[in-house]
Amino acid sequence: MTPHMNTRRAAALAAVAAMVVVGVQSGAATAAPGNARDGASVTRTSGTSGARTAIDPNTASERTAAIKSAQSDASSTADAIGLGSQEKLIVRDVIKDADGTVHTRYERTYAGLPVLGGDLVTHTTGSGKLKSVTKANTARITVSSTTPKTKTAAGARKVIWAGSGKPVLAFETVRTGVQKDGTPSRRHVITDAATGRTLHSYEAIETGVGNSQYSGKVTLSTTASGSGFELTDGDRGGHKTYDLNQGESGTGALVTDDDDTWGDGTGGDRQTAAVDAHYGAAMTWDFYKSALGRSGIAGDGKAAYSRVHYGNAYVNAFWDDSCFCMTYGDGADNKSALTSLDVAGHEMSHGLTAATANLDYAGESGGLNEATSDILGTSVEFFADSSSDVGDYLIGEKIDINGDGTPLRYMDKPSKDGGSADYWSAGVGDLDVHYSSGVANHFFYLLSEGSGPKTINGVDYDSPTADGSTVTGIGRDKAVQIWYKALSAYMTSSTDYAAARTATEKAATDLYGADSPELAAVDAAWSGVNVK
Repeated sequence: MTPHMNTRRAAALAAVAAMVVVGVQSGAATAAPGNARDGASVTRTSGTSGARTAIDPNTASERTAAIKSAQSDASSTADAIGLGSQEKLIVRDVIKDADGTVHTRYERTYAGLPVLGGDLVTHTTGSGKLKSVTKANTARITVSSTTPKTKTAAGARKVIWAGSGKPVLAFETVRTGVQKDGTPSRRHVITDAATGRTLHSYEAIETGVGNSQYSGKVTLSTTASGSGFELTDGDRGGHKTYDLNQGESGTGALVTDDDDTWGDGTGGDRQTAAVDAHYGAAMTWDFYKSALGRSGIAGDGKAAYSRVHYGNAYVNAFWDDSCFCMTYGDGADNKSALTSLDVAGHEMSHGLTAATANLDYAGESGGLNEATSDILGTSVEFFADSSSDVGDYLIGEKIDINGDGTPLRYMDKPSKDGGSADYWSAGVGDLDVHYSSGVANHFFYLLSEGSGPKTINGVDYDSPTADGSTVTGIGRDKAVQIWYKALSAYMTSSTDYAAARTATEKAATDLYGADSPELAAVDAAWSGVNVK
């Protein structure tokens, strides 16, 4: 059904579009790391020439103004797209393409209750004409009663569950604890308010001049404080790095130094882990700004913070959206912190996903969430161009988490890790999200580099396809633009692999055209991993 667009709504959408000013130059360009600032035009990185539509080049202040404008007209938007009288929209993000198209991302409430799985994105022309709506769930949001028939634990909140199937009244309970490997746990459990049956659950903790341990001698942005210096990056939203001193809560102590020379490059020096974490955060910020036109993880110009030396012999790292922070363990020997570039980029990119599509961390959407962090973490590593940690399609190859020199994951053939899926199958959503992510990781590698044997930066790859087809890559720069565009404009919390194919096809069409070789490559790469 085509939604009715009234005159007031068209004018309001046009006003929202006008709030987001886009600065885009023609042709390919390379922005120097750290040089882009809020308010400056941001051009695309090399390798993206031919793209017709920029990806989220909006500054933090423009984004804030656009969100405020869109929220003021949210009620008429709800009416225009056919929502019920008890439904309301809450704006989460607004981005504008160079051709004037505006993508506005909303959460929904029903009778004042949060609708989990009710998120949607409207896509409008610069003049305010509605082009389409992408919904996490296309079912009509309605329940017979908002009075529960069952009792639940104290602290649970009443919600509408629309993550799958027919929407129902439900309770959301958050259970805290510790996972098997020592990672904190914040598991969200959704139960039917009429029957008490568990409908869904997911884990909210997402895993994933200094002398660094992994990147050699690096330049750090620090801040003078009293007679010394502190790890506060004033060039990138004020990012701070803290030492937890083996604690498992709070922020610990801000890392400081007397002479602004940090660490000694070994795991035996406590500052070294902080150097890698601080540097990883800076490179991720610069990559987002330069390649994606994004000011910080949430797009608002504000920094997250990092915590190092978590726990005792903790062999992991994780992102926690509740504190908007990254946390790193020291490894089994307490001298091998999990702070390599791709791991840092991976963890921070969980925050980016939460701020955009907010992919549910379970099933196929959870695999896509993990893959997004691998894809962007890998891209950060290539972007940093470090001779000590060269760009590759291996995940966590520097941290030696397996103890035998092998990486944690492989993007060219994910099954080489012993658990990840190379191709989509009906049961892939039942795998752990770190293994179901293999399908999207493999897609991204094929889209970037193509199938078959090749050597890149001294690493040998040999990527197969499910049907034996030959895929020709379009280059990593274009591939990451397509993935980010799909994530920020077309994916929702419930996106599965079939919907991810559709989202990337739309993104490639926006960026390069309906008859472009880039779109053809997207289709070929998805077919290569059996997503058809």
